[in-house]
Amino acid sequence: MLESHHHGPDDGREQTDLAAARIRSVGVVGAGTMGRGVSQMFAEAGIDVVCVDVSEQALRAARAEIDRNLRLAPLTRGFRPDHAAVAARIEFTSDYQALSQVGYVVENVTENWTVKAQVYPLLDAICGEECVLGVNTSAIPITRVAGLTGRADRVVGTHIMNPAPMMPTVEVIRGHLTSAESVTLTSSLFARTGRRSVVVNDMPGFVTNRVMMLTVNEAAFLIQDGVATPSDVDRLFRECFNHKMGPLATADLIGLDTVLFSLEVLYEDFKDPKYRPCPYLRRLVDAGLHGRKTGAGFFDYETI
Repeated sequence: MLESHHHGPDDGREQTDLAAARIRSVGVVGAGTMGRGVSQMFAEAGIDVVCVDVSEQALRAARAEIDRNLRLAPLTRGFRPDHAAVAARIEFTSDYQALSQVGYVVENVTENWTVKAQVYPLLDAICGEECVLGVNTSAIPITRVAGLTGRADRVVGTHIMNPAPMMPTVEVIRGHLTSAESVTLTSSLFARTGRRSVVVNDMPGFVTNRVMMLTVNEAAFLIQDGVATPSDVDRLFRECFNHKMGPLATADLIGLDTVLFSLEVLYEDFKDPKYRPCPYLRRLVDAGLHGRKTGAGFFDYETI
């Protein structure tokens, strides 16, 4: 674990902090829900962003959503960012070659191994030798991703929660071959955005989602079994445990498709039946009810 205190001088840490301070631009791969939030987070911190997605439609939607979020920030977050300056720092492109000059990349493509596995050899070939690749994943082991590259020491897990501009802490995951420098650089870079980091070791689901996905899955079984309504399940968590959000509203915010992918990774990797995805959750995903981003999931958002 990274410590905030040092026993004697730590020149390596100091050099890595300086390296993080020198990163002028960050690449964000994927312009979906997470990529949009991550792009906004870095741009608000004064860092230039190159946001890459193969879908022009996703890029257009990302630009529109970031503009809307910046406009609404005084209401949703209680402060007024410099809208024009933040928006101007983000370049939207479908050309991966635009990442050749960035100092750091955060990858946010869908939680599907087949899709992710196609991205990393590409990034490895295009990005500069010193560029660290941050894997923003809910459950996929970082070491497995690193194995697709020739820079396993410079691949690190950066599990950023949704909505990225509002979350104060990042779960940073040290892969089997991730260097201490890459971990420290990552924590220093996120510190520039005002975020704290908690560093954990690599294992499917890490800390947050190994626990959270089990909770969401069990809550889905409660709905399937007719034990309670989604509203009552979440109300019990909010009022009895003082959680800000219940597990089902949290799942809708994450995206039920992402929840299902994460459970499938956990089930496949651990071979433990406790991670077996709830059939009702799978049915919602099959029906296209993925939560907030589609207008309905466990709850209906069309009327909100």
